Amino acid sequence: MNEDIKFILDSTKETMDNAITHLAKRLQTIRAGKASPSMLQGVMVDYYGSPTPLSQVANVLTPDGRTISVQPWEKSLIPEIEKAIINSNLGFNPMNNGESIIINVPPLTEERRRELVKQAKAEAEDSKVGVRNDRKNANNEIKKLEDASEDEKANAEVDVQKLTDVHIKRIDEALEVKEAEIMTI
Repeated sequence: MNEDIKFILDSTKETMDNAITHLAKRLQTIRAGKASPSMLQGVMVDYYGSPTPLSQVANVLTPDGRTISVQPWEKSLIPEIEKAIINSNLGFNPMNNGESIIINVPPLTEERRRELVKQAKAEAEDSKVGVRNDRKNANNEIKKLEDASEDEKANAEVDVQKLTDVHIKRIDEALEVKEAEIMTI
């Protein structure tokens, strides 16, 4: 196989794999009824004037399936952490007990579950668009090659399509698992 084609196929597979990894991270932040530290992953706390991820200024734990406990390393940060959680629009109501912040994760309503499924589908669709763009870019690169025969180019495009099909299937499977997780009461 032509070295340039091999390089294009390898880099396309890598970018498609990255789309799957990104999707997995995005789906993790969509809550599915059970409390999880990843629910607070995007929360940024004002730490002495600079926005800092919550996980860098506190321990985030889940003592049970309905509670998230945030234990700051500096007690003076409790009001800032509370404010950051409220401003993150996650729908949580943090309670401060002077030592830590407790968040009771309310059970999901049917309507909220449907909204979360829509959100998960949108994330999956974004990933599919990314994979398809990777396919398009790879095919354009293959067409530009001057030192490859037409047969090699055609075979490479078939390989790119196979990669695309495999990654789209993996996205669909990840979405299916997340949907089931969200809709399970």
